[in-house]
Amino acid sequence: MKIIIRQCLLNELNTLHLIGYETFDETFRSMNSPETMNKYLRESFSMEKLAQELRNAYCKFYFIYFDSELAGYAKINYTPAQSDINDPESVEVERIYVRKEYEGKGLGKVLMEYVFQQAKQNRKKYVWLGVWEKNVNAITFYEKMGFKQEGQHLFQIGNELQSDLIMKKIVNKS
Repeated sequence: MKIIIRQCLLNELNTLHLIGYETFDETFRSMNSPETMNKYLRESFSMEKLAQELRNAYCKFYFIYFDSELAGYAKINYTPAQSDINDPESVEVERIYVRKEYEGKGLGKVLMEYVFQQAKQNRKKYVWLGVWEKNVNAITFYEKMGFKQEGQHLFQIGNELQSDLIMKKIVNKS
């Protein structure tokens, strides 16, 4: 078993689009109306939007490979690209997804540990994320990774507002 994590490059826009769309859709389609999902996927995973994010120095995408196959990805944001808190001492995990066929192999944990490493290398105090309050599996995973709930915020998906839990993990005590 060989696991590799590397930054996604602008010339891999199509690959990012495909895995982003696929993993978000397979994770949330059954919990939302088709209209809500279709609108969100169209807006959030458009080629134009993803290209803009890839060009943004404060947004970083990372691919994780399992035995040479693309298994998932993460998107992290530094200030001022964060979706909410915008604390210069923090890193936001905006997205972290593993394809269904790779679940249970520990790749989510490996990818999250990589995010923690990036935060430490960049001398950030903590990592935070928003997770839908109904996504019990993700909440359980984040708690196992050391995150604690610190608040809530609203998340727009399609035409709906959903409530996300804000979770944080301290990675540098100094």
